[in-house]
Amino acid sequence: MGPHLRRQTVVVLAVVLCLTGAAFAEFRAFDGTGPETANRNIPYDGRFTFARLRYTTGPGGYYYCGLPAWAHGYTSCRGGSRAEESLMKILNELTYLNPHIEDSVVLAVDDPQLMKYPIAYMTEAGYWTLDDKEAAAFRAYLQKGGFAIFDDFRDPPRGGGGWENFEANMRRVIPGAQFVDLHPSQAIFNAFFAIGSFDIIPQAYDQGRVVIRGLFEDNDPAKRLIAIANFNTDISDFWEFSATGFRPIDESNEAYKLGVNYIMYGMTH
Repeated sequence: MGPHLRRQTVVVLAVVLCLTGAAFAEFRAFDGTGPETANRNIPYDGRFTFARLRYTTGPGGYYYCGLPAWAHGYTSCRGGSRAEESLMKILNELTYLNPHIEDSVVLAVDDPQLMKYPIAYMTEAGYWTLDDKEAAAFRAYLQKGGFAIFDDFRDPPRGGGGWENFEANMRRVIPGAQFVDLHPSQAIFNAFFAIGSFDIIPQAYDQGRVVIRGLFEDNDPAKRLIAIANFNTDISDFWEFSATGFRPIDESNEAYKLGVNYIMYGMTH
């Protein structure tokens, strides 16, 4: 499928999502550890399943509708759909991955079950708190082939500890970890769609330049990318609200391209 045809396909899918809508996620009460997700996690069956990382949210992280920071996009209180469900719908239409669409899992970074899921997603990493046990478990996950996607975080005042907090946590996970600025020529941006410029990346509400950084195995750009961070932007906001008309279709398409590429890269590297 050529890039032009792929773009047309995504446009059609985005229109369909807008016309048909998506089931609104139920707003649920949250306590200090987040919603009771255990009964919503589907049993592992080998099919691709979106895995969201749950963590203890730091001070200030409950600013959005009282949700813990890790749950932004997982449960919407403003009429959107679950971000992961929207992305899985697009992925299912474009690829042969055959993912679970309406079902996903939420796991702590030190949950042994995480090893079953090759790709893990975290939102609002500026509010991420981490202990030694969690750091060791997440290190093992990444070293054994896991790929982590970090999205929707920024510097203070509305980003918790911002990049500094995130980087400090990742250096506990991978001692000596060095994130580097990525560029469109790298493999992940050509894993399915050809993303020739970061200028196409839409901004929902963040100001300034989108920054995409990556962490390579052994800090060697010639080796596998083990984590990618969308900083000073919220790509998943477009997934969450693409079915509502709240975000422009063209911008949602670009956000979906990134999501599809990230998943396809993680599944093939």
